Amino acid sequence: MNTPICDFVRGYAAARPARLHMPGHKGNGLLGCEALDITEVSGADDLSHPEGIILESENNASALFGTRHTFYSAGGSSQCVKAMLHLALLHRAPNAARTVLAGRNAHKAFLHGCALLDLEPKWLLPEGESPMCACPLSPAGLDRALAGQPAPPLAVYVTSPDYLGGMLDIAGLAEVCHRYGVPLLVDNAHGAYLRFLSPSRHPMDLGADLCCDSAHKTLPVLTGGAYLHVSPTALAPYEHEARQAMALFGSSSPSYLILQSLDACNRSLAGDYRERLTEAVRRLEQLKARLMDRGVPVRPGEPMKLVVDGWAAGCSGYELADLLRQNGVEPEYADPDEVVLMYSADVEGSDFQRVETAFSQFRPGNRRTPAALPASGARVLSPREAMLSPWEEIPVREAAGRICAGAAVSCPPAIPIAVSGERITAEAAAFMAGLGFEIVSVVRKNMSAN
Repeated sequence: MNTPICDFVRGYAAARPARLHMPGHKGNGLLGCEALDITEVSGADDLSHPEGIILESENNASALFGTRHTFYSAGGSSQCVKAMLHLALLHRAPNAARTVLAGRNAHKAFLHGCALLDLEPKWLLPEGESPMCACPLSPAGLDRALAGQPAPPLAVYVTSPDYLGGMLDIAGLAEVCHRYGVPLLVDNAHGAYLRFLSPSRHPMDLGADLCCDSAHKTLPVLTGGAYLHVSPTALAPYEHEARQAMALFGSSSPSYLILQSLDACNRSLAGDYRERLTEAVRRLEQLKARLMDRGVPVRPGEPMKLVVDGWAAGCSGYELADLLRQNGVEPEYADPDEVVLMYSADVEGSDFQRVETAFSQFRPGNRRTPAALPASGARVLSPREAMLSPWEEIPVREAAGRICAGAAVSCPPAIPIAVSGERITAEAAAFMAGLGFEIVSVVRKNMSAN
């Protein structure tokens, strides 16, 4: 598969023109990559209105993912999430409310999108016991939730896979959504590789209307590279207006380093990527099995995550993370209950052995109950009103009873513990303190509703 963006930029750099244009490093600098870092010079195309090499590269990606069109993002999935919400708002049914039915483990980018677009989230809560980062949902539960709405939402928004590798029944959820005439939007930030499993488990192949992939999370792409996918069965105007929606929330100066990375990834995906992915999945499955034989509580879920439940092991995720670091392994994420390791088709053999060596020192303790997100506080302001109101920072220990301004969250996992516009409960304040939060932003008292 050709790589038009990479080829153009390399040719431009090799010609060594006088760079009397942005950026200011003029192709020289301390990082060593500056020669390939350009702007929209003649022939380089324009991400917001592509007609040449960028459009050609996106068409390559569209063919690989089997979409109506795949749009590049140099602003991560956060940009794509907001664009999805904007498209759903533009083309909502005449009787639809400005509400989005969303899994409670949504990334903060979702809440930011709601604030910017003046949308109201209505939360789908986990069905059964689940840790903070998870939100198990079923088609039957979604059916009940949609049936109970006073007016149809403009969309249903779910996260799959979630940060702990949990995967929802996207096909079943899509069938329910479409029966109600509501589009299904999927935050597939952690699952770009799912398209290349056999069979595919990607949302675009399971009935979702729109989804975003953080290509950089699981594919060989630089940080910030992402995709917005429009399904072949989605509303035709989504494709027509997605470019403008993306431009609304993205920079007018996207990184050409990231665009080259997305372009080069196409060649990798069209090459031996499936075979390398299959081998990595096989090796990780074997590692998981060996760890479970030793009593390590490995959480079931997506094929390329290794998640260990500290709560089931009788220790904290932080302690497990320290154990891994002592053996030269840096985990993706740890909290009081879990430690998360993310693999990919590009891992080395030692990446499996080091983890196994680390857990050879593991000794299980007494199980405990995982910490779930506390119940939501009373809604006082909309997310938009709360985020755009004057705010102040206060110690978490003084936050109970105050109205949350910015989403109370750490990244990762970027899941709000207290939601903008809701009154912070004592339970939420204690939960934040337990995660190491020291301050939280709240609406100033003279702006708060009674």
